[in-house]
Amino acid sequence: MSDPITNGVTALALPNQPSELLALIDAAAVKLAETSLSPETEPELLAHTQTAERIRRRWDGISAALLVEVSDRNAHRTAGYLNPHQYLSQGLRLGTREAGRRLRMAETIGEFSNFQGQTLPPRKPATAAAVAAGTVGAEHALVISGVLAKVPGCISPEVKARAEAELADAAAGLNPDDLGKVGERLLAHLDPDGQESDHVDRQRQRGITILPQDRQLMSRVRGAMTPELRAKFEVILTAWAAPGMNNPADPDSPTGTIDADDLDAEALAAARGRDLRSAAQRTHDALLALCDYVLAHGGLGAPNRIPAELVITVTDQELAAHAGISLTATGTRVPIGELVRLAADAVPHLAVFRHHTSEVLYQGRGARFASKAQRLALFARDRGCTAPGCDRPFAQTQAHHAPDWITPAGRTDIDALGAACGRHNRAVGTNRGQWETTILTDGPHTGRMAWRPATTNHPWRLNPIHHAGQARHLHPRELPQPPPQTQPAQPRAGSRPYHAA
Repeated sequence: MSDPITNGVTALALPNQPSELLALIDAAAVKLAETSLSPETEPELLAHTQTAERIRRRWDGISAALLVEVSDRNAHRTAGYLNPHQYLSQGLRLGTREAGRRLRMAETIGEFSNFQGQTLPPRKPATAAAVAAGTVGAEHALVISGVLAKVPGCISPEVKARAEAELADAAAGLNPDDLGKVGERLLAHLDPDGQESDHVDRQRQRGITILPQDRQLMSRVRGAMTPELRAKFEVILTAWAAPGMNNPADPDSPTGTIDADDLDAEALAAARGRDLRSAAQRTHDALLALCDYVLAHGGLGAPNRIPAELVITVTDQELAAHAGISLTATGTRVPIGELVRLAADAVPHLAVFRHHTSEVLYQGRGARFASKAQRLALFARDRGCTAPGCDRPFAQTQAHHAPDWITPAGRTDIDALGAACGRHNRAVGTNRGQWETTILTDGPHTGRMAWRPATTNHPWRLNPIHHAGQARHLHPRELPQPPPQTQPAQPRAGSRPYHAA
C-alpha cells in the first residue's frame, strides 16, 4: 500500500516501508543538491527556504522517534555500544554535546515503552505535536523542556500541562531566545515571590561540575549550592581564606585555620600586609590548603588503593628537562614545573616498558585482584579506561583480565591486564552486544589492550583518548635543556608523600 501526496503539480505515490521512504528521501536530497536554484525567483526562494525549514523541524521528530526505538530495543548493543549516547557520540561521530542534545530531544517528545511493552505518550505532548507539524524545532523543544524543569514541584500536573501547551503555542511565532523570555515570565507567574520552591526543588538543582581543562590547563567550576552547603562553606572560608592565610606565593604565610591556638599573630599580621590576592584567589588557595589537609590526615582512608592517593605519571626525560605535561590518575594534566614543587617529597615507583612500545615487561601475581604495584604499572601504561572512546580516568577503573580470570587461561599478570571502567568491565562477554578484549602482541602498540564487539571479526580497536599528544611525530623538536640545579621545595609540615609512576 502507498499513500498519495500532492505537491501542487503532480500526485506522488509514496511507499509505506521506512527503508523505502528513507531511500526516497536520500535520493531526493541528492537530486535537490545537484539542482541549480538560480532560475528561481525571490518569492520562490523564500518559499523554498520555509519549506526546507519545515522539513528540518519535522526531521527532528523523526530523529527522536528513531532514537526511541534504538533505546527501547537496545539496538545500540548490536553495533557494540553500551548505550544510545555512546552510539551517537562515537558510532555516528556526533560528539558528546550533540549526542546529549539529541537524547534530550528524544526524551522530551519521544513515545517510549514501559516495562509492560505499552507505548507511553510524549512527556511534552503539545511540543511533540508542534514538532511533527514542522512549526517548531529541536531548539524550541529544548527551551520548553528547560523552562518546565524549573517549575516548582508543588505545582499541579494540570497546571504544568497548560503551561507546556502555552509555551508550544508561543513557540510557533518566536525564536528560541524569545521563547526563553516568555518562559521566564511564565515561571514568574507560577511562582511570583519564590515561595513555592521547597527543599525537594533545591535538592533537585544542587550540583557542582568541574569543567574540562583548557589550553592553559585551568578548569572552570559551575554549580549550584544548597543553603546548607553554602552556610557551612562560608564558615570554613572565614577561617581558611582570611587575608594572609594559606598564601602559596608567600613562604612565611601561616597555614591551616585562622582559629588555630598556636597561630603566630605577628606572623599573620605581617603576611596580611604582603597579601595582594583577590577574594576569589584566597578562596582558591583555601581549597588547595584544605585538600592538603585532607590528604595529610588520612581523610581518604588507608593508602592501599590508588584513588586514595595522588598518583602521577611522567617520563624521566620530561622530568629532567622540567618541560612537558604529567598526568594524574584522576585525569588532570599538571605542568612539569608545578609537578616538581608538588612532588618534592615523592616516593617513586618505577614502571619498565619495552623500547618504543607500551608493553610492561613483567609483573605477575597469583591472586585474582591486582596488587597496588600492578595498578601503578597499569596507570603508567593505560592512563585511563582502555575501551574505545571512553574518557574515564584511571582512578575510576578496575583491572580487567584478558582472558577472563574464571577461564583456565585466566591470570593476574601485568601482560594479561588492562584498565577498564566498571561499566565496560561488565560489558565484556561472548554474546552479541558485548565486547571481547585482547592484549596486542606485536606492532607499535604491543602490550596495550584492544577491544572489538563480540561475535564479530571487526578489527581490534584501541582507545586513543588518554594517549593524545604523546605520539613522537607531534613533538619533533628536542626538549629544552634542564635549568641549573636549585634546591627542591620543602614539603609543608604534615604533608603526605605522593606517588610518581
